[in-house]
Amino acid sequence: MEYRSLGRTGVKVSPLCLGCMMFGGKTTPADSAAIIDRAIDAGINFIDTANVYNAGRSEEATGAALKANGKRNQVVLATKVHGRMGEGVNDMNNTRRHIIQSVEDSLRRLQTDYIDLYQIHRPQSDMPVDETLRALDDLVRSGKVRYLGASTFAAWQLIESLWVSKEYGLNRFVCEQPPYNLLDRRIERELLPMAQSYGIGIIPWSPLAGGLLSGKYNRNEPPPEDSRYANLSTNPMYRRRMNDNIWDVIEGLEKIAADKRIELSQLSLAWCMQAPGVTSPIIGPRTMEQLEDNLKAADVAFTADELKEIDRIIRPGTNVSPYYEAGWAASQYRW
Repeated sequence: MEYRSLGRTGVKVSPLCLGCMMFGGKTTPADSAAIIDRAIDAGINFIDTANVYNAGRSEEATGAALKANGKRNQVVLATKVHGRMGEGVNDMNNTRRHIIQSVEDSLRRLQTDYIDLYQIHRPQSDMPVDETLRALDDLVRSGKVRYLGASTFAAWQLIESLWVSKEYGLNRFVCEQPPYNLLDRRIERELLPMAQSYGIGIIPWSPLAGGLLSGKYNRNEPPPEDSRYANLSTNPMYRRRMNDNIWDVIEGLEKIAADKRIELSQLSLAWCMQAPGVTSPIIGPRTMEQLEDNLKAADVAFTADELKEIDRIIRPGTNVSPYYEAGWAASQYRW
């Protein structure tokens, strides 16, 4: 694989990042370990999880797999903090108290004495960012954390964090993890240009639009029963995303994929992986079959005409499905 620098750091990461959100939940610990082993064998050296994924069980499954294969030090291991991890009023958010407690819990679950990349899972508007950055800086200085990152921050929030880090001499965020896919290209307006200007790595989440770009959904057919969109009536967020506007885009992209003799998922992932300013999209396979499909995206190349046609189908900077959602705060997580 062609490895890329993680932001301004000298750390090299693979152009695909293995996301572990399904691990310890729909994906059993044994299957999780097999997927991690296969990903590492394929050249992926970047693994991302979070403390809230399956109430800590994702970190446990990831840590157990890396201990069993003995390859912990060969990977860049990332996790996140912010969401609710208990019933207490202080068991969430970006406070010093919650961050310091959470990193100890994550280290224990991951069975490691350091975290390569520790990320703030969501911004928090009701407290100063300097409290968060001071706590994170202490973790870097203690050796428990190597680098710092953010997730789903607006461009102005990242710039504010860089100013605070410079003002107080604190370690800065080296990367941002935003939603980015061929149904929502809004980060191209401000976030991507800002990241390129300030040396911030971009690690997109949901490059397959939560599965809408996987090829298994069709305009006139109900969602598969085992899919996340099967119960739209009970999930307003999924209803907003699986709307009537997405089908013209999906069907236009399917035609390009068919002409290239590849799957829609591979086209969508390869496009995201090759987008200017992107470091490493996060894939989230639930099964080994899905991982094998995702790996084939590394072999996909585009002609200039194909890229122009994609831009005609879904114009740069626009969206037909919302992935930046208001109200994504710690209170949204349920323990």
